[in-house]
Amino acid sequence: MEQQAGGTAGEVGGGQLTEEQLWQRLAAYSYLSAPERLEYVALMRVFCSTLLADLAVPDILAKLSGSDAWSRQADAETVTARLEQLVKWGNLLRSTHTVKAASIAEYQRSRARYQLSKLGERVQRDADEVLAGADAAREVSSELLALVDRGLREVVEAVVRPGGADPQEALEKISTLFVQFAEFADSVRDFYAYLGQVLSRYDLDGGEYQGFKELLLDYVEAITEDVSFRSPRIASSLAELWPDLPGLLERIDEHAVGLGTLADRTRVQRSRGRELADWEGLRGWFEDLDGQGSQVDQLRGATLRALQSLLANAKRMLRSASGEMSRRRDLLRLAAWFDAAEPETAHDLAVAAFGLHGARHLGVAPDPEGVVPAHVSWWSGPVVDVPVTLRERGDRAQRGRAASVEDHSAQKQRLLDQARALADARQGAADELRSASGRFAQVRLTSAAMALLLELLASALGNAQLRRPTRGDFALEGVSAGDAELDLRLTARRVVGAGTVLHSVDGDLLVDDLELALGRYAAAGPAEAGA
Repeated sequence: MEQQAGGTAGEVGGGQLTEEQLWQRLAAYSYLSAPERLEYVALMRVFCSTLLADLAVPDILAKLSGSDAWSRQADAETVTARLEQLVKWGNLLRSTHTVKAASIAEYQRSRARYQLSKLGERVQRDADEVLAGADAAREVSSELLALVDRGLREVVEAVVRPGGADPQEALEKISTLFVQFAEFADSVRDFYAYLGQVLSRYDLDGGEYQGFKELLLDYVEAITEDVSFRSPRIASSLAELWPDLPGLLERIDEHAVGLGTLADRTRVQRSRGRELADWEGLRGWFEDLDGQGSQVDQLRGATLRALQSLLANAKRMLRSASGEMSRRRDLLRLAAWFDAAEPETAHDLAVAAFGLHGARHLGVAPDPEGVVPAHVSWWSGPVVDVPVTLRERGDRAQRGRAASVEDHSAQKQRLLDQARALADARQGAADELRSASGRFAQVRLTSAAMALLLELLASALGNAQLRRPTRGDFALEGVSAGDAELDLRLTARRVVGAGTVLHSVDGDLLVDDLELALGRYAAAGPAEAGA
């Protein structure tokens, strides 16, 4: 039931709102969420209490002096700052009223005068309505639907009689009809919104459940039956009136122009029933015009969903005997106790409510292999094994003799021996490579020597890639890599057509277009010396 009751009153003389206009209108709600919202609301209520209020700061201070709405002692400077902010938001306007003062002091006190804007009055009126009855159950004015049915029949009879309907009489009946229907539709929306809010709770006790069950089975059923009875008759009247409706509205506009003459210069909000769009909204309430169901169909669907929610609460209450009923109300009460308690009292509450000691004792880790979903209740979830000393005496100290410090000297010696053997093997491989330099074709290298040679060759080629010339190929002339600890250096030089064959116990390696030379680490190659 989201469609406006009977449509919205037509607006003439303006199109769609621009983004700037939209932001200006939304800014009028800013004072309701400001930190000083209570003071702003008190000021707006002062202006809304009088028609065409034109007030200065002294007048406002006099009205606030006897009110408890202002959060502190009102002073002229604070009130003036709040008024100026309301002017920026568009809720108030600076008055153009001429100030008549008998003295300079009176003129200074009264020169800044303010009056209420139309938008500010509308916002404050809606805010007061929300504050007054937002959480109350509003009765559905079902008797107004019978008056709407009767009023439509009278309009139809007036239209079809000889000479047509009298414009003034038709205007009075139409205005009354739309006011009655708007009140009925608003009460229906408010009541079903309240009903959905209540039935969504999971903490209804037996008495509350019984009351809402009677409400649904008696009151809601009566509303639905009344709407179902009146809807076909109203739809029939609208269908009979529809062909003659445009002509009737034209005759009414000719008879009662109202503010229609201002439509070319400003936006005019017509009264309900003066525009065809209002009648289309009224017809859409009782007939399915867009294939999405009428408002009456949505009313039946909302009633069905309310009954389903009632059954869900009934099932929950039946399951309460198994210990899995909602404890929302109890938890809220406990939370209120915690909020108002002193630290020591809060610890006592925690022990009494949960059977746990102070937070300093909560340190037992659960089983890392047992992952428990967040939706599992404490009541039925797995338990954590707590040591006896912690559970009974709150003592976390370990019992028994302390274990002796483990001796790692043998492991350290073993690691040192392994590192020494590895260093000796690399040193032997370096000596073998130095002795084989220049005669790689006649020597078969060991695995360690071949591995060391390939390590140095990879480093040398990597250095060559870092020295790419501006054009041409990589500069491999005299590129070298070495190891200072092994006192070994490998120098690679590119010679087109040459090749070096490396023989080892693991296999042979052919290096094309490269000549390799091994020597002492201190003997830097020419390319490296110039780097």
